[in-house]
Amino acid sequence: MPLTRNELTAESSAAPAASGPARRVLLAKTALDGHWRGISVVARALRDGGFQVILGGMSTGTEIVRAAIDEDVDLVGLNVGGHVEVAERIIGELRAARADLPIFAGGIIAPWAAKRLKALGVEVFPPGSQLDDIVDCARRLTAVEGSGK
Repeated sequence: MPLTRNELTAESSAAPAASGPARRVLLAKTALDGHWRGISVVARALRDGGFQVILGGMSTGTEIVRAAIDEDVDLVGLNVGGHVEVAERIIGELRAARADLPIFAGGIIAPWAAKRLKALGVEVFPPGSQLDDIVDCARRLTAVEGSGK
């Protein structure tokens, strides 16, 4: 059964990964490629991991930055879709608005592009990455312990 936006933006029924409110993650597509499966699967894994997920969908850099600020997120996840230059521009805009905001990227990312993103301090998850690794990274980037303390 496909996920609905309400399911993706609702807080997980699982106990939060840390005391206090659930950490907020904005997920957005940087390319208008129309492929939704990967970002939907990651959104569900993060939600099931105790995060509140805001699914921005296909968004411009300006829209992603505005959503990150308006939603007061703790982490941004970008679906690169093979367009590293677009992602780099968006990362620059995010850093200018909130320098401390951690960012991770996934989707079709060539090895050379992964190196460029990593040089910008972005965690990279190409196709085939394990969902547990993505959730663990999100916990680490938002200083949430996996033990639920």
